[in-house]
Amino acid sequence: MAITTILFDCDNTLVLSEPLAFAACADLSNAILDKYAPATTHRYAGPALQREFVGKNFRALIAALEEKHGFSMPPEDVGGWVDMELGTTVAKIKAYATPCEGSMEILRELKAEGKYQLAVVSSSALPRVLASIEKTGQDAFFPSSRVFSAASMTPPTSKPDPAVYLQACRQLGVLPSECVAIEDSRSGATAAKRAGIPLMGYVGPYYDEGQVEVDEAEKVLKEDCGAKVVMHHWKDFRECMRRMEA
Repeated sequence: MAITTILFDCDNTLVLSEPLAFAACADLSNAILDKYAPATTHRYAGPALQREFVGKNFRALIAALEEKHGFSMPPEDVGGWVDMELGTTVAKIKAYATPCEGSMEILRELKAEGKYQLAVVSSSALPRVLASIEKTGQDAFFPSSRVFSAASMTPPTSKPDPAVYLQACRQLGVLPSECVAIEDSRSGATAAKRAGIPLMGYVGPYYDEGQVEVDEAEKVLKEDCGAKVVMHHWKDFRECMRRMEA
């Protein structure tokens, strides 16, 4: 079946937002541990939090903290923490977010060609995703009707749950098999795989961490998540898409 639709992850795939987000939520994560797991001595800085929980929205991150550190947050408290994290993160994104290198040029070309339907499919809350694409000017390529958020679904979900991908396919009127998903993290790539969507991995931002991290991310995307190809830079998109379509 011909590819008709490209589904882009947002954070660290289109927009370099993850370092900003994890810097914002590290203090909140430590405050959560102070309140609900005071005997736990472990505390997080932004980069360490990102390495451990990349690809998760804050609601899912709270659940992961609960499991790792052996505490249980009352369900009625979760929403308040999620709201605090969202407000702090959106403010940082509106001030500092930049597009992933090379992404704007490819998006301009794809829009001009009109060959593919383009959409954003993210784990993050809708206000954060919209802030990211508006700050970088990518809202010119993605009208709000083509921006899908797992955290803003009813009920909220998070990748690796495939629900947000399946919702996007339904609303766009396409089959998963005629789409390509572009993802940088295990959780996002797993969501695409579970939805039956062919996967293009992306490891560009990992170069800021070092070659070991790039190699490990590529291995995860290929071997664990079934990526057909892995893109190292947006300048490689055309060749990677050619291989996907072949």
